[in-house]
Amino acid sequence: MTAIERAASARHPFLDGKAKKLLIDGKWTEAASGKTFNSINPATGEVLAKVAEGDAVDIDRAVAAARHAFEGPWRKVKPYERQQLLLKIADLVEKHFEELSLLDTLDMGAPVSRTRNNKRRAVGMLRYYAGMATSIHGETIENSLPGEFVSYTLKEPVGVVGGIIPWNGPLGTSIWKIGPAIATGCTIVLKPAEEAPLTPLRLAELIMEAGVPPGVVNVVTGYGETAGAALSSHPGVDKVAFTGSHVTGQSIIKASAGNLKRVSLELGGKSPDIVFADANLDEAVPGAGMAVFANSGQICSAGTRLFVERKIYDEFVERVGQFGKGLKVGNGLDPETQIGPLVSEEQLQRVTNYLNIGKQEGARAIAGGARLTEGALAKGYFVPPTVFAGVSDEMTIAKEEIFGPVISAIPFDDIDEVIQRGNATNFGLGSGVWTKDVSKAHKVAKSLQAGSVWVNCYQAMDPAVPFGGYKMSGYGREGGLQHLDEYLNVKAVWIKTG
Repeated sequence: MTAIERAASARHPFLDGKAKKLLIDGKWTEAASGKTFNSINPATGEVLAKVAEGDAVDIDRAVAAARHAFEGPWRKVKPYERQQLLLKIADLVEKHFEELSLLDTLDMGAPVSRTRNNKRRAVGMLRYYAGMATSIHGETIENSLPGEFVSYTLKEPVGVVGGIIPWNGPLGTSIWKIGPAIATGCTIVLKPAEEAPLTPLRLAELIMEAGVPPGVVNVVTGYGETAGAALSSHPGVDKVAFTGSHVTGQSIIKASAGNLKRVSLELGGKSPDIVFADANLDEAVPGAGMAVFANSGQICSAGTRLFVERKIYDEFVERVGQFGKGLKVGNGLDPETQIGPLVSEEQLQRVTNYLNIGKQEGARAIAGGARLTEGALAKGYFVPPTVFAGVSDEMTIAKEEIFGPVISAIPFDDIDEVIQRGNATNFGLGSGVWTKDVSKAHKVAKSLQAGSVWVNCYQAMDPAVPFGGYKMSGYGREGGLQHLDEYLNVKAVWIKTG
C-alpha cells in the first residue's frame, strides 16, 4: 500500500460511520423524513458519510428556532460578547484546522496543499468579523428643518438570515455567512451544498463548543430544490445570502418576493485575464495558469478568458500549456498534488461536454482536453489542466461558465479593443491585467466592468477587502465594511427638542 493509499484509507475523526444530523436550536437531530443522502469522495467515487436529507419541514423548524433566538436572549447579547464568541470560534478553527482542511479535501477534492493554505484566510475572517462586532454604529446628522430637531441613525440586525453556500469552498463560504451574522446580532440558517456538506457540519460542532446560544446558528443539509428552495422563499427569513450559480440566483430573487426579503448574491463569472506584450512573462505564465487551474477551475472568479496581445500570443499560450502539463494531477490527500478532481460526476459530465463543444467549434487543445481514464485516477472525476488556442469571442467556451480547469486563449491587438471585448459578457466578477506600464494598468482597471481587478496577480483576497460582482455576477459584497452592512438595517430617529 502506497503512502497516499494509507492516507486515503485512514479514518478521519469526523467520519465515524454515523449518519450526520441537522443542527436545529442547539440540538443535533435527524431529518423529519428520516432520509439521508451520500457524501462522495470525488477522488475515488467512494461514500464518505451519510448525511441527513433536510427538507421544507426541517427548514420550518430551523427558521422558528432562529426567530425565537433573535427575538429572545440573543437580542440582549452585547457587541463585546458577540466579539468574544467569534474569537472563541476562531481559536477553535485554528486548533482544529488540519482536521477541517482534510475534510474539505476529502469531500470536495481540493488538494490538501491548497486547503491547508486557507488557514490564514479562514481564521482571519473570523477575527476580522470579531473586530467589526464592536465597531457598528450610527451617525448624528445635522438636518435643515426649521425649528429644533435632532436626527441620528441606528444600525440594527436585519433578523433571520438564510445562508446558502456552494461546494467549491465549504469552510470559507460557511464563515463568509456565519461570521457577519454573529457580528451584527443576526441569527442564521445555513444550507450547505449537497455535494460537500461535511466541513460546514464540523464547523457547526465547533461553534456549539464555543458557546454560541441555541438557535443562533442552525445547519440544515439537503438538496437545493427542496431545502434550499424552502429557505429562500420562507416568510420567516429576513435576508438570503447566496453564493452559487447565476441561474439559482435568479430563482432566489423570484422566491424572495413573497416578503421582499433582503438578498445578496455572489454568483458566477467569465472573467477576462489580459496579458500585454510588456508583461513579465515569467510571472504572467504561472499567474494566468493558476488563475484558472487552481481548485480545478472551480472558482467563480477564475480568469477563464485569457486575452493575450497578438505579438506574444503563440509564445505565451504555448508556455501556459506547458505549465499546465507540468502540474501534478492526483488525489488531494497527496501533498504533492496540485490539481485535484472535480467535485462530482455531474460536474465532470458538464466540463467534458464543454471540452467536446470547444473541439467541435474549432478550438485546439494544446494541453489537456479530455478526462483522465487510465491508472489510479480512472475512478475519480479528473480533468487535467486544459488550454484551448484559436478561440474566438463567439465560441461557447468563450461565453459560458465552464467551472473546470479550462482556459480559452484569445488574441487581441490594442488596449481599447481588449477593454471592449473583456466587457462583452453578461458577467462581471473578476478580471486580471498583466503589464509593466502603470498608466495602462490604471486605464484597464478603471474601464473593466468587474467587482475585482487584479494587476500582476490573480485571486488575491483579504477579509478587509470587499468581493462581489457586476451584472449577472450578482450584487452585494462579502468582505470589508460593506459586508456587514448587508446584514444591518438603518433606522432614522427624529427628536423635536424645542
